[in-house]
Amino acid sequence: MEHIKRILSYTRRALDDYKMLEPGDRVAVGVSAGKDSLTLLCAMAELRRFYPVPFELIAITVDMGFEGMDFSPIQKLCDELNVPYHIVPTEISRIIFDIRKEKNPCSLCAKMRRGALHNAAKDLGCNVVALGHHFDDAVETLMLNLFFEGRIGCFSPVSYLSRTELRLIRPLLYLPEKDVRYFASKVELPVVKSPCPADGNTQREEIKRLLHDLDRKHDGLRYRIFGAMQRGEIDGFHLSPRMQGIKAYTNEDGQE
Repeated sequence: MEHIKRILSYTRRALDDYKMLEPGDRVAVGVSAGKDSLTLLCAMAELRRFYPVPFELIAITVDMGFEGMDFSPIQKLCDELNVPYHIVPTEISRIIFDIRKEKNPCSLCAKMRRGALHNAAKDLGCNVVALGHHFDDAVETLMLNLFFEGRIGCFSPVSYLSRTELRLIRPLLYLPEKDVRYFASKVELPVVKSPCPADGNTQREEIKRLLHDLDRKHDGLRYRIFGAMQRGEIDGFHLSPRMQGIKAYTNEDGQE
């Protein structure tokens, strides 16, 4: 697949640095149908061919139950990548918005989606779940926790769920969101727009806009925040010289 070389480079760095995979792992990629998870799916499918640690791969989508969702383009992509695809039907949207009428639905929604994904992964014989969180997600999560919860914390690059005996990995950890957008656009990934009423109107979006504005005034701010997480060894992060020199994609005029 064209344009994937850069994606593979950063994905492999993260896999190596955090020893995310072990021989014989059966990995479930959580595919939300957004650009991040689809990019991860493409990267893992390509790495499967030559990565020195052999692993199996499947893709799982948790269907939230919103009307009109069409995952057939995702099925087509999975067929092209030779990755088995499984859709897990749920009524999460009805429970959250119709029954409970949650005013702040994101936390409960995420918890229910994670539960459905983890249960499906176990049922399908997987011992690893790969999630599409990228470099910017890590920085935003740290700032979200600091601003809104008064604590310093982030998701872990690798974590183990003792109850389900699943290992969670985040192979896009080093990949800036701009690179994801560039790749998704160039290869025309079949991104499915989320119909969620809360989409685009969350605390995360607020932090994203704030960091964007600050980074324009103070170039490299997000990289310094990420470096602080590494040096502070927050939630399993550690300093890696392989992160040096990571840049976002630029267009032909040199502009991001």
